[in-house]
Amino acid sequence: MRLGIMISGRGSNMQAVVRNIEMGRLPAEVALVVCNHAGAPGLIWAREKGLPTAVFERGGYSSRGAQNAAMAARMADAGVELAVMAGYDRLITEEFFHAFPNRIMNIHPSLLPAFPGSLHAQADALQYGVKIAGCTVHFVTEGGVDAGPIILQAAVPVLEDDTVDKLAARILEQEHRVYPEAIRLYAEGRLRIEGRRVRIGRGA
Repeated sequence: MRLGIMISGRGSNMQAVVRNIEMGRLPAEVALVVCNHAGAPGLIWAREKGLPTAVFERGGYSSRGAQNAAMAARMADAGVELAVMAGYDRLITEEFFHAFPNRIMNIHPSLLPAFPGSLHAQADALQYGVKIAGCTVHFVTEGGVDAGPIILQAAVPVLEDDTVDKLAARILEQEHRVYPEAIRLYAEGRLRIEGRRVRIGRGA
């Protein structure tokens, strides 16, 4: 399966996906890495790995919709079958949704539906006083931020001496585990969306 990976920063989840591909755990290949910041560390890493990359900075387009349309067209030309948001820091528009319906995944560092739409969900969880935090892999759909059907989740206990950095690091470990697993399930044809639920089957 050909993946289009969307990043904005360091791309640690992208790196976890690539490692799983290299180890033979994930039957996929990276068709294109898309980034909206030319100086992102993850983009540098991808280029050093020899992965095909493309940069779409917002300033180069008349609107966010035009930017998204260009990204979608480039990914389609690369034969992308699943778009994987791996730390992409902007909301996508209808132009992208329509190009990849039910074929966009995201990972969010909270147990959705708690703390959606935040770039600081780990800090929000700690400040709120929850006892269990975690991460969620979900399909990305129109009509709500971090509101698409949930594929996998992983729970992380919040410890008494936790800081935001400590909690975020433990959540990130789980992100690196469950995101490649969710992509693998999709590649094997084992995910079926029924309303708000994602059912995991035995395979196509």
